[in-house]
Amino acid sequence: MSPARSPTSWLRPLWRKMVTISDLPPDILEDVLSRVPGGDLVGSCRLVCSQWRSVVDLPALWKRKCQREGYRLLASDGSAPDWKTFYFLSVMKRNLIKNPCGEKGLKFWEFKSKKKKVWKIEKAPEADVYFPQIRKCFVAYHLCTFKHQLITLKDEGYWDELMDETKPDIVVKDWYYFSPNYRYELCVKLLSADFSVLQECCPEKFLRNQERGEDKWCEVSYTFHDYPAGVRHIRFIHGSEGWTYMRVTNSSVTVGPEAAQRGEELCGPQMQPCSVF
Repeated sequence: MSPARSPTSWLRPLWRKMVTISDLPPDILEDVLSRVPGGDLVGSCRLVCSQWRSVVDLPALWKRKCQREGYRLLASDGSAPDWKTFYFLSVMKRNLIKNPCGEKGLKFWEFKSKKKKVWKIEKAPEADVYFPQIRKCFVAYHLCTFKHQLITLKDEGYWDELMDETKPDIVVKDWYYFSPNYRYELCVKLLSADFSVLQECCPEKFLRNQERGEDKWCEVSYTFHDYPAGVRHIRFIHGSEGWTYMRVTNSSVTVGPEAAQRGEELCGPQMQPCSVF
């Protein structure tokens, strides 16, 4: 009489034929790994074995990942020098200005006049026309007043090597209300670790005279390209000199490539703004 077979003995031949994920064809393995979150790819998957490391380091994987998650270049040629860097910069890209529209009162802003009361929060006029999702703005009630904010790049996730070697674009935007008889000023400085000024943009002062057309919101924007190595902080300063009732809102500083995400509406004013840069 033959010995009794184990209840699972019939599975053993199947086990020998089973494969692991590493036995998948390279293109299939690349597709599987491209579905893993980027941080896990670099922090965990890349350390599994030499095969996975070589796949994770493939530019094609990161290009596929960008396509899958909807990050696409706005450049006409559609090229990217480093798809992994492009991916992480796209993921991290956000407005680094805190409380840009006064939704949290005057929190996060510093004031050169040392008098917070000269700045107030009010309902933004014509907000439904220019920025449907914004309802508030900052208003200066003083003849000469500025507010500013310091951004420390390392605190926001942008490491030194990235800023020194890749030098991603730094895009500055601001909105001010084009109203009679005030002067709007903006100055943005790229600072080193010891707060020395490496580069800055200080456009000419913009003075609105009574004779000009109707009041409206105007956008100013500037992009820092190929700036000096060593940028560690960004100081954003805006305000008015010589007139009162100066309104500003929707200030922004972003770091990263000019990319759009699929399915994301590109919001903008329904009326053409005045571009002063």
